[in-house]
Amino acid sequence: MRQKLMDFMRGRNGTDQLSMCMMWAACILVFIDMFVRSNILSTIAFVTFAFAYFRVFSRNIGKRRDENTWFLNKTYKLRMWGRKEKSHMTMRKTHHIYRCPECKQKIRIPKGKGKIEIHCPKCSARFIKNS
Repeated sequence: MRQKLMDFMRGRNGTDQLSMCMMWAACILVFIDMFVRSNILSTIAFVTFAFAYFRVFSRNIGKRRDENTWFLNKTYKLRMWGRKEKSHMTMRKTHHIYRCPECKQKIRIPKGKGKIEIHCPKCSARFIKNS
């Protein structure tokens, strides 16, 4: 069975970031539609699912790659912001993050160091904080 599925998908686009995003958006729309009961919302969710599956099974790989590249370029800032926030949340357990009062540069200091004088690497300002 697995080999038959692999043979069927050979030469097709498969899932990429845009199709996965469309599927998640359609799932969210279906969930919202469970409470709202709107024909328009149901139609939008159905069309989004249909287009996502069209992209997955498409044999025009070049065009689908171009669409996915366009999507990734448009969402770059949002994805990098999310990645940065995730990094800050994991770092928060072991480090304090201070802002320089002069240049607003973020400075990462390990927790548990007591009262320290921080030297900004960007503008050379010095300030005192409790970590």
